[in-house]
Amino acid sequence: MSENILQADGLYHVYESKAIDGNVVALRGLHIKMKAGEAVAVVGPSGSGKSTLLKCLGGLMKPSAGSVSLAGENMTRITGKELVKLRQNTISFIFQEGNLLPHLNARDNVAQPLRNQGISSKIALSKADELLDKLGMLHRAKAIPKLLSGGEQQRVAIARALITNPRLILADEPTGALDPVTSREVLTLFKKLHEEDQVAFLLVTHSKEVAAFCNRSLELRDGRFVAEHGKSINVEDLSEGRELIVDDMGTVTLPPDILTQMGGPGRYSVGELESGLLSIVGESVASPVSIELVLATSCPACNHDYGDSDEQLCPSCGSSRPMVES
Repeated sequence: MSENILQADGLYHVYESKAIDGNVVALRGLHIKMKAGEAVAVVGPSGSGKSTLLKCLGGLMKPSAGSVSLAGENMTRITGKELVKLRQNTISFIFQEGNLLPHLNARDNVAQPLRNQGISSKIALSKADELLDKLGMLHRAKAIPKLLSGGEQQRVAIARALITNPRLILADEPTGALDPVTSREVLTLFKKLHEEDQVAFLLVTHSKEVAAFCNRSLELRDGRFVAEHGKSINVEDLSEGRELIVDDMGTVTLPPDILTQMGGPGRYSVGELESGLLSIVGESVASPVSIELVLATSCPACNHDYGDSDEQLCPSCGSSRPMVES
């Protein structure tokens, strides 16, 4: 059995607020286990706690309660240089904004993590050039961030994340700023790292295409995992309690194991209330992990027939070729 590269137990995070509504509970007792080399997607609506979860799991933010272990070491009990060293040797981050250093060009931004580890500038820059070339950005190596487009900045950020050969990559909407073609190129690179180098990925995403790359997906709503999809599911990882939560607006949160058995989130109808029973029937929504996506056979803009071609851009109108469910 593979070791856990990442594990969180009883994870809570509260944002203190002086507003009338009081403090905001962003995470509510989450449990998660990730095996080495596993790819997991976290999906859910805006405000569900996805970004907070990513920061707590990566040691960028200390949770209000609970523990996070990275490669078997409890991150919530170490601070300073020990925490920095553990992150440098194990983990890399990719954020939607890129977060590049504005005064350094693309090449130096990518090389900086290796320099921080004491590796010579010559070796660091050589590896930076190699990664920029893989991501189609070598011709922009001397450009500073403000001269790069959003998509170009994100490719530089991805190269910077990969340069330390991390065992785990935490990514918040890693392809959100990329066009469809570049997004697929990045996912192909991720898939290669995942399959050949056993790099683990935890991806926060709204994209079905990104989620489909993963082994399983966790659905986060109001700071709780409410469903899990994929292979080797263990519902005990989602929550230790079995409770039916009804808030002031009438929103119902079902225990995660029941929701999993129902097939996950979907469109359901309610009946039999007169008898004092709550009957819920309907159809679930397919998990993004279980969906197989393929290139469209025709262009949705001009109806060009791609035939057996694997072209990414329509030769007739120039539109990006979409991915569709098979």
